[in-house]
Amino acid sequence: MRLLHWWRAGVLAALVIVLAGAPLAAQQTRVGTSLQQPAHHLAHGFRNLDAHYHYSMVEHARRLIRQTLRGWPARGPRLTVVPNDGQELRGNGTQPTVTWIGHATLLVQLDGINILTDPHWGSHAAPFEVGGSRRLVPPGLRFEDLPQIHAVVISHDHYDHLDLATVKRLAREHAPRFFVPLGLKPWLVQRGITDVVELDWWQAASLGPVTFVSTPAQHSSGRSLADQNSRLWSSWVVAGRHHRLLFGGDSGYYDGFKEIGRRYGPLDLAILPIGGYSVYAGHHPNHMDPEEAVQAFEDLGAHLLVPMHWGTFELNREPFREPPDRLLHEAEARGIETDVAVLSPGQTIPW
Repeated sequence: MRLLHWWRAGVLAALVIVLAGAPLAAQQTRVGTSLQQPAHHLAHGFRNLDAHYHYSMVEHARRLIRQTLRGWPARGPRLTVVPNDGQELRGNGTQPTVTWIGHATLLVQLDGINILTDPHWGSHAAPFEVGGSRRLVPPGLRFEDLPQIHAVVISHDHYDHLDLATVKRLAREHAPRFFVPLGLKPWLVQRGITDVVELDWWQAASLGPVTFVSTPAQHSSGRSLADQNSRLWSSWVVAGRHHRLLFGGDSGYYDGFKEIGRRYGPLDLAILPIGGYSVYAGHHPNHMDPEEAVQAFEDLGAHLLVPMHWGTFELNREPFREPPDRLLHEAEARGIETDVAVLSPGQTIPW
């Protein structure tokens, strides 16, 4: 039995190396040629700007192995998917809606533009189906039931946020425009996806009446050991004629949310991650816990918080109900519980 534990721990450690990303790794070619590059640019990649940021793949792997050997807590019953055949979504005109499909995949409808965030309909979130990457809860909306997708927003290139089979199918069947952080356009073009707009932090581009702004996040990137932090990671402000939201992507908590709120508030909706924190007893540099998500929500000055990045894949080890329960408890303690909408997979709400 102990040998089995060690095998599982080794596989998990390997996945950490593949998925997590080192904070200051530098591979591939220089992005941009300006002599005065933005502070988050390195000669061969990107970095986070918080002076207190520190993330070590080796330390993360050690934590993961230790917890695996001790045993993970029981996760409890899996989330229930709300039936959604997409009929109302396909018939919607200009009513702003948001539908949680699972993990960081949401369908946002705004001013007649249908937007998918970090689309993932795959069965696992890794280059291979081992080591705790399985999908535990099916997507809340079948791919076949989607309305016509006009835009896709990608936060970064980790496997649980960028599923190659899904984005290729979207390009083939829906022909949307992809909005991505710096460095991801060449990766997509090499795989046959050519309608791509690549943006640095604070840059913006529009599709019809909707504007997409790449905003900072505190995270990392990389799909192998060879490309760690060579492509940028982002959150995204999506602004229509009268409504605007922040899609948080994947981020640890830091002061940057205040700056996003200052520049683009008031935000009607903040979609923020609340899972993937359990390896750290305190502050996780790359993921927010539920209490930090509430703080980020207040920093942003948003009106409604919809949580995501929880309860979908095996790689997030928290019990299924822990992240939303902690989120609601913290919101209630701050007197803002009515500003939080915890969605079930497949559930649609107006915003």
